Amino acid sequence: MRVEISISRDKVKLMPKGAMEALREEMTKRLGVVYPGTEVIVKPGANDGLSVLWAANKDQSKKFVEETLQDTWESADDWFHQ
Repeated sequence: MRVEISISRDKVKLMPKGAMEALREEMTKRLGVVYPGTEVIVKPGANDGLSVLWAANKDQSKKFVEETLQDTWESADDWFHQ
């Protein structure tokens, strides 16, 4: 499975240095528990967005990725260290 997370350029400018790479690493770790070998890409974009590609059950996978991303954002104080 491949997960692409786009973060609007306006938000990227406000993020601490290293935050996008830290998010990629944390999402890779969390998603890998259920979907081993998942490739996670975090990139700046025109808008916020989430794409789930190459998943066997796309609807179920996307729901899990959305929930995991929400939980990851909400717990950033626990895993993001500058």
